Amino acid sequence: MREIFFLSDFGLADPYAAVVKVVMRQTAPGVVVHDLAHNLPPGDLNRASYILYESVPYLPRHSVVLAVVDPGVGSSRKAVLVVGERLCYVAPDNGLLTLAYLQDPPRKAYLLENPAYHLPRKSATFHGRDVFGPVAAHLAAGVEPPRFGPELPVQALVRLPIQLNFGTLGEILTFDRFGNAITTLLATPAQIRGKAVRIRYHHIPAASHYAEVPVGSALAYVGSAGLLEVAVHLGNAQEQLGLKQGDRVELLG
Repeated sequence: MREIFFLSDFGLADPYAAVVKVVMRQTAPGVVVHDLAHNLPPGDLNRASYILYESVPYLPRHSVVLAVVDPGVGSSRKAVLVVGERLCYVAPDNGLLTLAYLQDPPRKAYLLENPAYHLPRKSATFHGRDVFGPVAAHLAAGVEPPRFGPELPVQALVRLPIQLNFGTLGEILTFDRFGNAITTLLATPAQIRGKAVRIRYHHIPAASHYAEVPVGSALAYVGSAGLLEVAVHLGNAQEQLGLKQGDRVELLG
C-alpha cells in the first residue's frame, strides 16, 4: 500500500478535506494519508505549485500525491494521473503540478475517464471527493495507471507561466502564511552576499537570516527551497511593504 500526500485549498473550517480522507480510507482500507496543506488561498495555483516544489524532493518514492486546487471544477478542464520519475500525481490538469514537474519530470499521463474508479454519483462541484480521492486510493492500493483511462501525451499537460531562473530579474511567485514573499529567482547564500533586492520602490539588503537585521526591518535571503525570499524580521512583508503576486524583483549587484 502506497502512502498518499494530500494537498488542497479546502481549509479546515469545512468538512471537505476530512470527507475526501474518509472516502479514500473506505476505498482502500489501511491506506495512510498525510496532509501537506489545506489552508491555501482558494484557487491559488501558484501557491499550490510552490508547496509541491518545496515538498516533492522529500516525499517517499512511489507514493501518491493528491493535489486538489480546482477553480475549474465542473468545466472542460481535464482530470489526470501523472506518473513521474519518483511519484504519482492525481490532480486537475490546470497547471498546479508545474513546479512539481521540475523536481520530478513526468513520464506518463492518463485521463481519469474510467467511471469504475469514481464514486457512483458525482457532484459537479466536488471532484475531490468523487473522482480524485477514489482514484488516489485505488492507485495507492495497487491499481495500474493505464486502467484509469486513456493515455495523454505529457507534452499536452497544462503548465503555468512560471519561470524559475538564476538570473537577476524575476517576480513574486507567492507568499507563505507569515507574509514572506517567495520569488522566482534561484540563488545561493554566497551569490547574494553583499547585494540587495529592489521591489517596487523598496531597496532591501540581502542577509543570511532574520536576526541579521533589526526587528521590523526588511531583508532578502535564500529560503529553504533555494528561492530568493523577502521578509520583515518579526513582521509581515506582504502587508508592510505592500507587495503583490507578480511584482517585479531585481537582484542588484
